[in-house]
Amino acid sequence: MTYAKEYATLARLGAPVMLTQLGIILVSFVDTMMVGAYGVDELAASAFVNSLFLVPVVMLIGLAGGITPIVGALFGAGDLRGPGRVARAGLQVNIIVAAIFTLILGVLYFFVDRFGQAEEILPLVRGYYLILLTTVIPMAVFNTFQQTANGLTDTLTPMYMILLGVGVNIIGNWLLIYGNCGFPELGLNGAGIATVIARLTSMTGIIVIFFRRRRYREACSGFAEARHLGKTRRQVWVTSYPVMIQSGVECSLWSLGAVVCGWFGKIQLAAYQIVNTIGQLGFMTYMSFGVAVSIRVANFCGLHDKKSAGISARAGVHLNLVLATVASAIFLLGGRHLLGLFTPDQSVVTAGMAFMLPLVLYQYFDALQLTLCNAIRGTSQVRPLLWIALISYVAVGVPAMLLLARVLGLESVGVYYSFDLSLLSASLIAYRVFTRLPLK
Repeated sequence: MTYAKEYATLARLGAPVMLTQLGIILVSFVDTMMVGAYGVDELAASAFVNSLFLVPVVMLIGLAGGITPIVGALFGAGDLRGPGRVARAGLQVNIIVAAIFTLILGVLYFFVDRFGQAEEILPLVRGYYLILLTTVIPMAVFNTFQQTANGLTDTLTPMYMILLGVGVNIIGNWLLIYGNCGFPELGLNGAGIATVIARLTSMTGIIVIFFRRRRYREACSGFAEARHLGKTRRQVWVTSYPVMIQSGVECSLWSLGAVVCGWFGKIQLAAYQIVNTIGQLGFMTYMSFGVAVSIRVANFCGLHDKKSAGISARAGVHLNLVLATVASAIFLLGGRHLLGLFTPDQSVVTAGMAFMLPLVLYQYFDALQLTLCNAIRGTSQVRPLLWIALISYVAVGVPAMLLLARVLGLESVGVYYSFDLSLLSASLIAYRVFTRLPLK
């Protein structure tokens, strides 16, 4: 197998995932733009609430992501019914965990005033928080079917469903934030309601396609086999929970970053929200080709072909570093213009421009760690991801954030430099792990 051939294969698998992720980014962009245009208080409130939801949401994505290598290995070995059983078991596991997260977030709601945020945004925080709370379980259901489709090398169906949700979300925002076409003007709560409708639409669409499309006929037969799923549930859990915890630990650092930025005022918190949204342009792109690498490595694991798995991982690194360079050029050359798209408040734009240098460093380190961690996920030997997360995001990230932001006085910019240090650490450890990991 040559690199040229693998670049083409990764592009074929990764491009629909990238369009899917760009759809997700578009929703985030539009939400932030529309809410930012409505008011700085609303933007700061959405930043705070989204930072609290980020951890469970990403953990659920990680939990579902553990399904992909199992399905991919079965598919690579020619088993077409097994993925359906994995999907059913994975759906059960994901719904249970999502229900637990909903309960935890419900309890946390009563303590949102204990995080040191500005008093004037708390009434906005409470309503928006409760609306988003209803979307946790639908997201888990969508994630399960999305990762099953990815494992079967069908990355187009999730793309279509995400893009459908994007359209619904944009229209809903326009109608409900500002009260167009006779709808009530609901502000930030309108953005939340539009998000609920969009996520329910995407979930319903992917379920209908899974059970109605001929491509999934054998998988649906396996899904209907409800008996003796205990072993499959345990397999899904054992493969998925390290990915879930790794994702949660990683994103906890970003949520802590929002809290720390809030210590320095709503302007810095609003700027942090916008820069995080812009930064997703890179993150989601790298994640797309990381998912493609995970699928390819899983397929090669089913064939016990370690050499080809290594070529696929290296090809993914090459592609993502090129994309990181493109993203960095966009941020350096068009940073002020991008920030201005989200808010007319020049104090927020000025605060956001201070993030540009650490944001560029972030691109390269993030591209590396995402590709390598997804390569590890593809092997289904995911426990090392726990140690990568704990060392990089807890042992390195948290002390670095507090040191740079508070002790050295860099404030919110120090928060972003702490992300760079964490991602660099994760990249180095993940490289060492993958190159020494035997295929089973």
